[in-house]
Amino acid sequence: MGKSLLVVESPTKMKTLSKFLGKDYVIKATYGHIKDLPKSKLGVDIEKGFTPHFMTVKGKSKVVEELKKVGKDVGEILIGSDPDREGEAIAFHVADIVGKKKQVKRVLFHEITKKGVRDALKSPTVLDEAKYDAQKARRILDRLVGYKISPLLWEKVSYGLSAGRVQSVALRLVCDREEEIEGFVKEEYWVVDVDLELPSGDTFKATLEKKGDEKIRIAAQDEAEAIKAEIEGNDFAIKKIEIKERHVPPQPAFITSRLQQEASRKLKFSPKRTMMLAQKLYEGVDVGEDGLTGLITYMRTDSVRVSTEAVKDARQFISENFGKPYLPKAPHVFKNRKTAQDAHEAIRPTYVSLTPEKLKPVLEKDLFALYDLIWKRFVASQMAHEKLKTKTVDVESGEYLFVARGSEVTFDGFTRIYQEEREDEEAGAFLPPIKEGEKARLNNTILNQRFTLPPPRYSEASLIRTLETKGIGRPSTYATIVSTVQDRDYVKKDKGRLVPTSLGTMVNRLLKEFFPLIVDVDFTAKMEDRLDLIEDGKKNWVKSLGKFYEVFEEALTAAQQGMKSLKKEEKETDIVCDLCGKKMLLRWGKNGEYIVCSGKPACKNKKNVRVESDGTIAVIEAEVKGICERCGGNLIEKRGRFGRFLACSNYPECKYTAPYHLGFACPEEGCTGKLVEKTSKKKKKFISCSRYPDCSFATNAEPVEGRCPSCGAPTLFSYRKKTSCLRKGCGWTSE
Repeated sequence: MGKSLLVVESPTKMKTLSKFLGKDYVIKATYGHIKDLPKSKLGVDIEKGFTPHFMTVKGKSKVVEELKKVGKDVGEILIGSDPDREGEAIAFHVADIVGKKKQVKRVLFHEITKKGVRDALKSPTVLDEAKYDAQKARRILDRLVGYKISPLLWEKVSYGLSAGRVQSVALRLVCDREEEIEGFVKEEYWVVDVDLELPSGDTFKATLEKKGDEKIRIAAQDEAEAIKAEIEGNDFAIKKIEIKERHVPPQPAFITSRLQQEASRKLKFSPKRTMMLAQKLYEGVDVGEDGLTGLITYMRTDSVRVSTEAVKDARQFISENFGKPYLPKAPHVFKNRKTAQDAHEAIRPTYVSLTPEKLKPVLEKDLFALYDLIWKRFVASQMAHEKLKTKTVDVESGEYLFVARGSEVTFDGFTRIYQEEREDEEAGAFLPPIKEGEKARLNNTILNQRFTLPPPRYSEASLIRTLETKGIGRPSTYATIVSTVQDRDYVKKDKGRLVPTSLGTMVNRLLKEFFPLIVDVDFTAKMEDRLDLIEDGKKNWVKSLGKFYEVFEEALTAAQQGMKSLKKEEKETDIVCDLCGKKMLLRWGKNGEYIVCSGKPACKNKKNVRVESDGTIAVIEAEVKGICERCGGNLIEKRGRFGRFLACSNYPECKYTAPYHLGFACPEEGCTGKLVEKTSKKKKKFISCSRYPDCSFATNAEPVEGRCPSCGAPTLFSYRKKTSCLRKGCGWTSE
């Protein structure tokens, strides 16, 4: 028998596998998808059973030819792309190219270790047509929605807008939360705390909770003051003490959504960043003497299941390194959610013996941080419970009941290596020794004014948690959903929280009005369930698409007829033009609301505005950024197709423009240019030199104050928590 061709999608995975496999294998990488729907047209024949017309991805022709060439000369063809829907699509497309005359086998690498690779090659399987059908159905669904709705938005609102099937639901969640916040009416209430002293001299604080048998709510300051005056003449007695032992179990090893949430909360990584790093850890990282090694199991999973062997290794490690008290009598077994696919194990380290401390010298900072999180969570999942002693003290004063709560850790258990996010604040201050029946003296009464709070804006982590809870998206899509709504400028991040932009709010309003099913949470969740059923072989993908398209086409026709063009829509305001005295008109554009003079075209006055939730229009005054060198007018910030720029306020009489300078000098040696903000044709922001094309400096990193200690460059850059010099030939980086 001749050599075997093993095809994977990643060059890193290819290199790692090369370490384990001998000369009998020829390993090739596809560098991602080699076929996809065309970008310039729909690429789906709706009339012929939603037949997709996949084309070779631009730039992949050489890869395809190489696979064809090698495929002719081997005795066996194995495809080892990722064990998920996207990986199955790659497998089918590769098989279509190289396997027409030869049997193609599928190998599933759940971990890229010597044992994992050996086990996968020992038990190859066939290509999973049902899984590929589910991927096709999702791809075609997304194409139909995006390709049909987006041109409508271009026509009615602004060119370049787009609508995605699942992303539109995420946008709706963010917009709905913003409406809740804007409509929230805060209510005042007061909390009464007392500082009490025991006969022993020890002090503690208690909070007023009841009057008689009723829970108390104090609405105003005068009520709080009246209670204060009343209790200052009362005795305080310890009525009841309740002590409980509380056992806190560890959480299971990570599933994809929980990893993204914890990495966001603890490491401040975006979901997209987390998945990029996890992919590297899975495919293989150079760990020194052992070379490229897969450090974690497959990172797209919704299962908390862990192999018996991995549990055994974890328990042995715990016993040897922490002692018997930290090892439970029996392994912890965690239950999956009902909707879990359970195709893969939970995310865990491939070798428990490779501790974070051992790998710290060889792992890049962010890779180490994520590996540390995954390793500790897994080991902690098999450790003993944390034990707490909680104490609740009821203090009586007349008809008022005050309560003090405290707790202490009696055994740290799994928290010795991993701290869970606390859902409650029960772990109050430590309480001194207290006896039932003893008296306490009032030292002080503290009145605290409080207000009810609106629901918080979503963070990336909490949005993913909500998507998961509502059944929207799957492990392979969460990161893409959250990043896409931001990339499209529908949502922006403000202090770590997601806020809808004017553009996002407008698109959401139109989608809710004309495509209610597309942005309906329950409908989208049912479509996700249907895709799962297709993958399980229980639903037909063509019939499922047909049912969806029947409803969608009806909504599309109604929208084409009923959606007004916002390009032409304008509304008279009470704002008077400061140039000619006529009324200003409210319009809407891609960058939000703005007002123009009703005396147009004779008067070209135009201002950006902000429309408040009550309909009030606030003019956003342009900040003066400099003086026009042509006419002496003010330079103000404007936004165009390629980002921010400066323009003369005397436009159209003066049409002078200048790049938007960020206030930093270009780092290149001998260059006198300034750094300016630009936007690429793909709408990605970047920073370049104002002397382009004479100077070609460009970067995605953020400029920061400071001079390079190595080469003296006037500007440093921050990227992925490191400060670096980007001058050619320098390479200085802070540790």
